Amino acid sequence: MVSCRVPIHHPAFLFVAAVIAGALNSVAGGGSFVSFPALLFAGIPPIAANATNTAALVPGTLASTFAYRNAFNDDARRLLPPLLATGVIGGLLGASILLSTPQALFLRLVPWLLLLATIVFVLSGRVARKIGARVRARHDSEAAGQERQPALPRRSRLVLAGGLAIELILAIYIGYFGAGVGILVLALLALMGMEDIHAMNGVKTLLVTVVNGVALVTFIWAHKIFWPQALLMIVGSIAGGYAGARFTMKMNPQHVRWLVIAIGFAMSAYFFIRP
Repeated sequence: MVSCRVPIHHPAFLFVAAVIAGALNSVAGGGSFVSFPALLFAGIPPIAANATNTAALVPGTLASTFAYRNAFNDDARRLLPPLLATGVIGGLLGASILLSTPQALFLRLVPWLLLLATIVFVLSGRVARKIGARVRARHDSEAAGQERQPALPRRSRLVLAGGLAIELILAIYIGYFGAGVGILVLALLALMGMEDIHAMNGVKTLLVTVVNGVALVTFIWAHKIFWPQALLMIVGSIAGGYAGARFTMKMNPQHVRWLVIAIGFAMSAYFFIRP
């Protein structure tokens, strides 16, 4: 096994990075801006670091899914089967593409991937505001006594097919790298007609967990996981992910977003200028 040849470096540093990443993923996304560079700083090769990062964060997102377990409504349950099936295919494709990427090429792609993910995260603020406005409009209509029809029966096959096609692309990206994708999944769910923000967060977290789980199985099969580091960070990501999901309503999302954006740009700059 690869992991047997590499000792654990900076265990406290990796543990704290995993706690922060798990909490960020459950609140605003962007946890990989912390955990992935931390693994690179610990001396793990880029592709193996990406694979180990996936192993470290899957339990944290699983813990977040458990925290959202009561938020799934009928609309979410109807959408889950096609979303999960498409996500499994995309995750497998993304992980396979990563494993076929030369190590040196992926290292050159790292700063660009981090920068792209950070820019998407910055632009996602507008998407989040639109989703919030939609949710508020729904609540206002319900308060005014207007009857709300179930969203899914009105959802056309064309909208569903288009949404699944977009999801396939997102799932491939999650399997390949995945940083900053959470808000894009939320936007996709809004486009597909979902309106309950808590149910949307639950579906997003479950979907990302399943896609990353498929990628993780692929990485395990290819012996790309550094298990000592992964197991240490799993504990941290579970603690951070569950606590973050439980206390989402008590945190200021804007402050968390600013922190994630700052970290994303800082990590991008570092990997652009490093020798």
